[in-house]
Amino acid sequence: MASTALPPLDAAQEHLKTVFGFNGFRGRQAEVIERVLAGQSTLAVMPTGAGKSLTYQLPATMLAGTCVVISPLIALMHDQLRSARANGIRAATLTSADADWRETQEAYRGGELDLLYVAPERASQPAFRALLSSSPVALFAIDEAHCVSEWGHDFRPDYRMLRDLMDAFPQVPRLALTATADRQTRADVMAQLGIPDGGLVLAGFDRPNIRYAIRHRDNPVRQLAALMADQPGAGIVYAPTRRKVEELAAKLGAATGREVLPYHAGLDAETRAANQAAFVASEDMVIVATVAFGMGIDKPDVRFVAHVGVPKSIEAYYQETGRAGRDGDPARATMFWGAGDFATARQRLAEVDDARRGAEIVRLNALAGLVETAECRRAVLLRHFGEEPPAECGNCDNCLEKPGVTDVTELARKLLSAVYRTGQSFGMGHLQKVLTGSEDERVRRRGHDRLSVFGIVEGEDARLLQPVARALQARGDLVATEHGGLALSGSARAILKGERDVEIVVPPKRQKRGRGDTTPNPVGDPLFDALRELRRELAVEGQVPPYVIFHDATLREMVSQRPATLAELGRVPGVGAKKLEAYGEQFLHKIQRH
Repeated sequence: MASTALPPLDAAQEHLKTVFGFNGFRGRQAEVIERVLAGQSTLAVMPTGAGKSLTYQLPATMLAGTCVVISPLIALMHDQLRSARANGIRAATLTSADADWRETQEAYRGGELDLLYVAPERASQPAFRALLSSSPVALFAIDEAHCVSEWGHDFRPDYRMLRDLMDAFPQVPRLALTATADRQTRADVMAQLGIPDGGLVLAGFDRPNIRYAIRHRDNPVRQLAALMADQPGAGIVYAPTRRKVEELAAKLGAATGREVLPYHAGLDAETRAANQAAFVASEDMVIVATVAFGMGIDKPDVRFVAHVGVPKSIEAYYQETGRAGRDGDPARATMFWGAGDFATARQRLAEVDDARRGAEIVRLNALAGLVETAECRRAVLLRHFGEEPPAECGNCDNCLEKPGVTDVTELARKLLSAVYRTGQSFGMGHLQKVLTGSEDERVRRRGHDRLSVFGIVEGEDARLLQPVARALQARGDLVATEHGGLALSGSARAILKGERDVEIVVPPKRQKRGRGDTTPNPVGDPLFDALRELRRELAVEGQVPPYVIFHDATLREMVSQRPATLAELGRVPGVGAKKLEAYGEQFLHKIQRH
């Protein structure tokens, strides 16, 4: 399949249609592929769902030699392997989970592979370098390249060892790929991987098909069940602990009647693998997981991602929510947060080494800003990554239903004063009783009914105490003590002295539906339903997920175009030569019957 010359971009256009079934490149794919074909090293920062894998898979079918793909997770490699082979690409993985490693090595030595996937731990070994020397290498592709950088949110030390491997093959270009890297991380990745300053292709971070919403968590089972009722299709729920994963999976399954499975590192390997495989193969299952789940999943039809608690940074949030809607169809990303999430996160910062603590504090404060903002959520996200977006996106909770903003400086001073005067060792429940003048035995026993702050809050202000406390904790002006009390921190003293104002967001009482709420699938259309059923049968027979056969978008095009011949079916976007040969007759027969 590979040729000996470096072909121009028009040849790549032909391969795009023949191999993948697409009529044109998306976004800045063409620019990245042109650089690869010209032998230029590149860092491509492209949003999830923008087709990063195509930028090395397509050149791999055209260049002489094998494209070596360094990827962080075995599950991700195997997922991409299935998709590549379905398109007729000669691909293999070389991992600890592969029993055919001898055959793979022989295939590589014989020049019979377009793609070879390996983990960074194996790629850094001398034995692997020796294997690569036995046959031509066309390209090094480093997936999830933000893992190279200590400034990245998911640093992996083994990625630091890749430079030595690639320097041993100086004539081979390097393509680093990531969806998540701020300016500092991008610079570090390029320096660590030896990519020249002019090698950055920044495709942007916007995922316009995702609707973002962030809400206070009060009853997570009820809130998640409502989300699931409103949003059909596969979904991921991220929970902070293994215990919470198990609890939510059981309760959500019982409350909704949908299949809901848990995933976390405490499950045995067989159960984890079975639950992940069931999710990948499903079209409407929900999986509740810790953040250990996700990077290895290349499932395009996830319709929603929900967080029960705050992620560790905006970068982590962007990457985790990016697992929704990779197929470009509408999807939702909803976070349910509580003040305790930030208290826990700030306590954990004490365990971070001194060199990284400052950067982690900045990241946590940026996340608090996203949670608290009354502005467009998408605009805050994109500005974090150095972009200059419009003030409104029309597809987040704050744009769809404008929240109110109220000045609560005086109330915040009263709360902080109560924290100080009670000794900075009591929780919010006790502080509320003091401030509202509650007749409580514990308050009297402590003598707190004689404090100047006793009974100084009433009426509407009393109802705002909890939101004010949440805001102060999110910003770090109130922190939890080891015994569960609250203590002053951050800018608390500046607020008490009248040197800083405090405003909070007051969410609207109802939410409008946005363009991210429903998918455009023609559900109820007999032909579309029949094509999905055929796809499901073929997937079971071939032991692959349904989306490996065809994406929903391709089925919709079949419904719209109603091709009458194999030639017409071959012109449907997403139907390449290999898939036309493998599935064309069966899909055409199904279309003709309708």
